Amino acid sequence: MAAANKSGQEEKITALYGRLSDDDGVDIESNSIANQRTILQDYARKNGYLHPQFFCDDGVSGTTFERPGFKEMEALVEAGKVATVIVKDLSRFGRNYLEVGRYLEVVYPTLGVKFIAIQENVDTLAGTGTEMMPFHNIFNEWYAAQTSKKIRAVWAMKASKGKRISSAVPYGYVKDPDDHEKWHIDEPAAQVVRKIYALCLAGRGPQQIANQLEDERIMCPTAYRLNVGRPGSHLPPSNPYVWSPETVSRILANRQYTGCTVNFKTTSVSYKVHKEVHKPEDEWQIIPNTQDSIIDENTWLRVQELRSNKRRPTATGRKSLFSGLVYCYDCGAKLHFSAAKSLKRNQEHFRCANYKSGRGKCTIHFIRDVVLEKIVYEAVSGLADFVRCYESDFLIMQEQKKTIMQKKGLQTAKNQLEQARRRVAEIDRIISRIYEDNISGKISDERFGKMSAAYEAEQKELEKSITACEEKLKEADKAAIDLRMLLNGLREFSMVRELTPTIVNTLIQRIEIHNNDKSSGHCYVKVDIYFTAVGMIDIPTKQELERLRADYLKRMQSA
Repeated sequence: MAAANKSGQEEKITALYGRLSDDDGVDIESNSIANQRTILQDYARKNGYLHPQFFCDDGVSGTTFERPGFKEMEALVEAGKVATVIVKDLSRFGRNYLEVGRYLEVVYPTLGVKFIAIQENVDTLAGTGTEMMPFHNIFNEWYAAQTSKKIRAVWAMKASKGKRISSAVPYGYVKDPDDHEKWHIDEPAAQVVRKIYALCLAGRGPQQIANQLEDERIMCPTAYRLNVGRPGSHLPPSNPYVWSPETVSRILANRQYTGCTVNFKTTSVSYKVHKEVHKPEDEWQIIPNTQDSIIDENTWLRVQELRSNKRRPTATGRKSLFSGLVYCYDCGAKLHFSAAKSLKRNQEHFRCANYKSGRGKCTIHFIRDVVLEKIVYEAVSGLADFVRCYESDFLIMQEQKKTIMQKKGLQTAKNQLEQARRRVAEIDRIISRIYEDNISGKISDERFGKMSAAYEAEQKELEKSITACEEKLKEADKAAIDLRMLLNGLREFSMVRELTPTIVNTLIQRIEIHNNDKSSGHCYVKVDIYFTAVGMIDIPTKQELERLRADYLKRMQSA
């Protein structure tokens, strides 16, 4: 055989490379990995290429060269162990014109490696097919670009119909075997998700939660999926019970556990650069009620608020019930919790972060933790008792806080939002019409430029107005949710009559400590407690309650 006479061929391998991805569109079946392997092996055997070794990448785009199979082959090429590289066609090697050209015109010739593309009849050593090779590569890249545009258009269409665009299913859910668009709750995993949220409400951080899950020998998400027979892209972990704090953080931040779908959270730089880019939250599309919820909306929102205030344990490992919630009334800084080994329980205290042993810009604002716990207990107990006996009056009080002007403001915001959205859609139609008129010659280029610029400027202002109105309405919705959470927390406290981290984190939004007042000869510290949804609150007297009810009846009658 002629190949037997090729110098060095017997000592080196023939690399057969195959690749398949969604980039291949309608050609996926003909380009299957099995089909490519058969074609390449037959070609190598018939043409006398010895020691063939097959490398492949299944499900990896040709626009990137960060592919496991390709990198494995390239390592052997660079080590001088490959005589020939054979592919079914140039697009299997890659769809990045510049990178493909670099390998085939610079790297491989420098290393003395022959490259063969069967379909295009390319043989770099013989010099056949190389004249048209750059044009084939340009076309292959263009095909990838067009495919990327089509995929994005499909995503946009699905999103416009209220469907999710990501195929990834969060830990805690499982796809319906008959309809992959539907998700069902995977109860064993969902119980772990609920446990993670409960631990966060109890004051635990991601690392502490991860440690506890490991101690309780609960499988991490990757190990769990593999254990129940679901395929995944990650390799099996060496220890199936090790949780990372990053995994816990992602679960705590995933809004889809509330039963909604979140589209457009991330994008890529381009069809060539596959680096993931996180988009700002105001660009996300949130579609409610697309699957059953594992975590209720109230709990999810409260967890996000708690996580925005980091809580670090002291060197002793001890932590206060109120860590992360206590602030200085005067400078607004957090109060640090001190719990040194030399301090007894009744000596542990808070002090202003800006005090710095008298050298800072603020005074000490000192309060002992046991004293603060007693003050908060009395405040929570008093509010819980009041709500238990007079819940309807409590709700009337909160309704009164929303003035008529506020209500009118919300209605105005709703009207403005609806009008702005209609006008934005109308401007899109107008711009399309004047563009068609410009193409047909009815409107000059200069006139079209002025008109389109004016409409686009108006549209940008409307989009700003839409964002402002949506934020205003979102805040109103959040206030209603927070009020329900407060009432649930007060009912829970009424049953146990004990301050727990979960109850404190549910009920208390912020605690402000005033500086010590010794003007009366005694040390007095004023404490402002801001409850979730309602802020600071004073329990009304019987006379105040009677006036409240009378005023409410008058308003109802006049309405």
